[in-house]
Amino acid sequence: VQLVESWGGLVQAGGSLSVSCVASGVTFTRYAMAWFRQAPGKEREFVAVVSQRHGSTFVADSVKGRFTISKDNTKNTVTLQMNNLKPEDAAVYYCESSRTILSSQLRSQSGYNYWGQGTKVTVSS
Repeated sequence: VQLVESWGGLVQAGGSLSVSCVASGVTFTRYAMAWFRQAPGKEREFVAVVSQRHGSTFVADSVKGRFTISKDNTKNTVTLQMNNLKPEDAAVYYCESSRTILSSQLRSQSGYNYWGQGTKVTVSS
């Protein structure tokens, strides 16, 4: 399984940015796909997920109403659309996946088996 994130970038506070992750070596429809992020000196935290069952989506409270996750099964791609970015959103964003994760684990990094190399998002104030 290989997960490759697109380049993040630098954006001003209030701006928008989209990051994508292309998965290979998987039957994409059978995998939960998630985004986590890690800021310097902080633990990796859950951002958003598309479940493998029914394609349900969940986002962290800290980004609700601003971030949207979507999955394109024809392109093996999951995209995180980030709007109204804040300086506290700056982090390295990681795409993660699992075929066997339980619904109760979707927000927990311990439930994921695969992750990408990460992409850096910088938000200037």
